[in-house]
Amino acid sequence: GRIHVPGKGLSRSALLYHHSVPTWLKLTSDNVKEQIYKLTKKGLTPPQIVRFVTGIRILKSKGLASDLPEDLYHLIKKAVAVQKHLERSRKDKDAKFLLILIESRIHRLARYYKTKRVLPPSWKYEPSTEAALVSVK
Repeated sequence: GRIHVPGKGLSRSALLYHHSVPTWLKLTSDNVKEQIYKLTKKGLTPPQIVRFVTGIRILKSKGLASDLPEDLYHLIKKAVAVQKHLERSRKDKDAKFLLILIESRIHRLARYYKTKRVLPPSWKYEPSTEAALVSVK
C-alpha cells in the first residue's frame, strides 16, 4: 500500500488522456533532441516532455538535467509550501502533522537515492536552505 495512507489502493488500468499523436513525433532523432532542449528551457519537466524517449539521458548529456530527482524536488516543494503556511497559522496541528509526514518521505527517498548514488552521500535535507532552492508561489 501507499505510505502514510490507511487504504490499500486499487489496481486497475487507466484510460489514456491524449489520443492524438504529438506534432514532433514524426521528426528525426536530431530534431526530437532539439525539441527536448527547447521544451526544457521553457520549464517543462522530463515526464511532461518525453515518456518513451530517454529524456533524462539526453538532458544530462547536454547539461540541462536538474541536480535533484524530480520526485524529491516536488516533495521538497510541497514541504516548503506547508512551512510557509505554518508561518502564517502556527496553530494548525493538521499542517504540522502533514509536514512531519512529508519530511519523513523526503528522508526515505533521499536515503534511497544516496544508495543508488544519484545524490551525493553528504546531501542532507535542511528546510531553511531548501526554501531558497525551491521557489513556491
